[in-house]
Amino acid sequence: MPNEYTEGEFNNTPLRKIWQEQHVAPVSQVTLAEDEKYFLHQSLSTPCLTEIIGSYGPYITDASGKHYLDFHGNSLHQIGYSHPKVIQAIKAQLDELSFCPRRFTNKPSVELARRLSSLAPGNLNRILFSPGGTSAVGMSMKLARYATGKYKTISMWGTFHGASLDAISIGGEDLFRDDLGPLLPGTFHVPWPQKKSDADNIEKILKEEKDIGAIITEPMRCTTIERPENEYWHRIRELCDQYNSLLIFDEIPLAFGRTGKMFCCEHSGVTPDILVIGKGLGGGVIPMSAIIAREDLNVVPTKALGHYTHEKSPVGAASALAMLDVVESENLIERSRLLGDETKSKMQELFCKSPIVREVRGLGLAMAIELATAQSAEQVMYDCLSKGLSFKVSNGNILTLTPPLNITDEEMARAISILKNAIQNI
Repeated sequence: MPNEYTEGEFNNTPLRKIWQEQHVAPVSQVTLAEDEKYFLHQSLSTPCLTEIIGSYGPYITDASGKHYLDFHGNSLHQIGYSHPKVIQAIKAQLDELSFCPRRFTNKPSVELARRLSSLAPGNLNRILFSPGGTSAVGMSMKLARYATGKYKTISMWGTFHGASLDAISIGGEDLFRDDLGPLLPGTFHVPWPQKKSDADNIEKILKEEKDIGAIITEPMRCTTIERPENEYWHRIRELCDQYNSLLIFDEIPLAFGRTGKMFCCEHSGVTPDILVIGKGLGGGVIPMSAIIAREDLNVVPTKALGHYTHEKSPVGAASALAMLDVVESENLIERSRLLGDETKSKMQELFCKSPIVREVRGLGLAMAIELATAQSAEQVMYDCLSKGLSFKVSNGNILTLTPPLNITDEEMARAISILKNAIQNI
């Protein structure tokens, strides 16, 4: 698979140019030109598609006033954009305490740590915050080395754990790894699993290598919505215990009800040693992430695992606490489960006979439509954008659909209708 067809769509194709000619407002041309002039260009980013001037609930709004149902959201809008309770909490916290320097603590951060400890599965109860998911992944890797005395890792091809050098060393997407020279040593990879017997690939490495400190993976591959059978994770848990390796689950895009449970790993009943969370933790406003570890991994009081400037951000904590309140008060985990099952069934019924659709799959409101070709996926994406629906294209040919959990039935029906027409138009 060419590397431009991995994490998302390529941002410099003929279809992209045609769409922009037809849909970008003249007022946005200046903004796009300035963006292209001042930002370093990179795949998936600059040059950009169009200019966004508003975001609220499940919608983003461009400079021409066109509204898009956003089923992409960079996987952080579990409660939608600009939720009033989150905005109110942030404003109130700004008036009270806007920043907390290192060496001090504050009540919002302590309360958030307590809250996450109470929500996390099993015996996960020690928290460390950071300002981004990639940095949280790095903290988990450092903690695994300190705790086990072993520096090697096993991870999976096709997964994404962030874009820094340490994160791409364990990540498995060509787009982020190619042409960069040596990455971290001791980072072994296996194919993304499907069934329990695929754990043999990991067991083989554990037997041959004596310094595997951690297996780092997603409990469900978030970009393509693929999850192995539960027995696979039970076998991996057994192997980690047998070989004294930590199991680290990266749930940065998946936590907080996205899959129909608070945390995706709860579906299999397997608790990791370290859980990595982020994205939606900040309520879709403040950059916020964390690791949640077992009590007995609190072993390096004289070392620095993160040490980030905004580690105990009172504003970030206030935003996260408000997000958790919304998830609970609006019953969004159950909403995700029920609406996700209903939507998946509806799409399977609509698309089962389409010659360009290979499969419809989903868990909660993390859903995917796998098409036959990357060309079809790009055509469907721009057709849907023209009608007011945005989503992610993953692996070249997979439409990844992650709407806010509080989307209405009417909004979901409109999105399905747009998808149906676009697929029929191919």
